[in-house]
Formats: sequence, structure tokens, C-alpha cells
Amino acid sequence: MTETTGTATPTVMIDNARVRVTEWRFPRKGDNTGWHRHAVDYVVVPQFDGTLVIETEGGTRNEAHLKTGVPYFREAGVEHDVVNGNDFECAFIEIELLDPK
Repeated sequence: MTETTGTATPTVMIDNARVRVTEWRFPRKGDNTGWHRHAVDYVVVPQFDGTLVIETEGGTRNEAHLKTGVPYFREAGVEHDVVNGNDFECAFIEIELLDPK
């Protein structure tokens, strides 16, 4: 998998030795993060009620139905592209766990 640049806008809010917190904003339906692999464990906190389409290698597409403020956790190694499946702007906060200390 080759990492690619998507059309969603990442805004790094905190970046230190222990965590990186990034807001991912998707202005339009179809905007995406670009293909990437997560090198560390992470938590996502949706800022909307709606759907993201998760594309994985091999062409698999799964819908993730999210609720505002309801977080989910994933372990390092996940490879995917995340796509806005909504007819409205959406965003989520991604918290990467860099160092357990």
C-alpha cells in the first residue's frame, strides 16, 4: 500500500512525545483521508452523526455508522482510506497514542 494525499483537511491540535491529536474535516461527500497505515494505536471521536466509508486493500468498502462523541479504538497496523459518505460536512478527532510512558 502506498500512502496518498486525500481531500480531507487534517489540523494537528496537539503533538508531543505522548499523543498526537488531529481533527480530520471532510467538507463534501467523497472527501477522503488518503490511503495510510496507522503506526500506533489510536482513538477516534466523531463530531457528527452519520456514515464514513472505510476502504481497505483489495477494494473492500465498509460503512461505519458513527454517533457524535461516541469514541472507538483501533490497534496499530490498520491500513485504509476513510471517505465521507454523507451529504454534509463532517469531522472527527483522531488521538494517536505515541508513548505509553
